[in-house]
Amino acid sequence: VQLQASGGGLVQTGGSVRVSCAAVGSQFSDFALAWFRQAPGKEREFVAVIAWDGNTKKYADSVKGRFTISRDYRDTTVYLQMNKLTPEDTAVYYCAADGPWYSPDYASTLDYEYDYWGQGTQVTVSS
Repeated sequence: VQLQASGGGLVQTGGSVRVSCAAVGSQFSDFALAWFRQAPGKEREFVAVIAWDGNTKKYADSVKGRFTISRDYRDTTVYLQMNKLTPEDTAVYYCAADGPWYSPDYASTLDYEYDYWGQGTQVTVSS
């Protein structure tokens, strides 16, 4: 599985942006899909995950109510819609895939459980 992230860029505080992550050459219909981020000088942190059932979702407390994770019905792309952005959201955003899993609602928030990673896309929020 190869993952390619896209989207992001420069946005003002309070603005919105969507990042996408596409599987290249393979589908990951029975994988959990997640987004992590890493800000300068900080460790990588969990942002959001969606299980392959499409309904089980988890979010970091810092993004609840502002970010929405989704996946398309063909299970080739995962999205992260980010609203009400603040400078604290500035980071490189990485998509990751974990699986395959028998359990449709399995969704880990732990980065070491993820075997497949995208290259990252920069999101910068100006104040």
